[in-house]
Amino acid sequence: MKMHHWIIAAACLAALPSVSQARDTTLFPDFQAAVQEATNAGRLDGSVKFYLAGQPAGTSIVKSGVTTSQKTNAFNKSDEGACSWALQSALIRFQNAAKAAGANAVVNIASNYKNIERKDPKTYECHAGAIMAGVALKGDLARVK
Repeated sequence: MKMHHWIIAAACLAALPSVSQARDTTLFPDFQAAVQEATNAGRLDGSVKFYLAGQPAGTSIVKSGVTTSQKTNAFNKSDEGACSWALQSALIRFQNAAKAAGANAVVNIASNYKNIERKDPKTYECHAGAIMAGVALKGDLARVK
């Protein structure tokens, strides 16, 4: 290939949008809908309960500040579908951590995207792009009566 072809190819690549300009759509889907979907599908076994932004009465914290950050392939999925998959992956991690710690709940769950906490009693924060979708959560493992 001649030098001017390399120069043209380099110029074309430089003109493409960079990764930093990739789509990053922030969504706030319904938390309980994804929990129910995961439970119905058998991905969550129901032995661990999940509570956003708070905790029920009679809660004993076993371990605080547990975090998880999960991503999923968003290709050929709706943003909502990809976000649900990412959340379900995060909940499976929480369920496994809770069981290992002798807990039966994860309480005070907050979105924790880029280490910025967002507490909401009904929704979670998800970031979806053309290729990946991701969810970051923070919560406390607990025993609930």
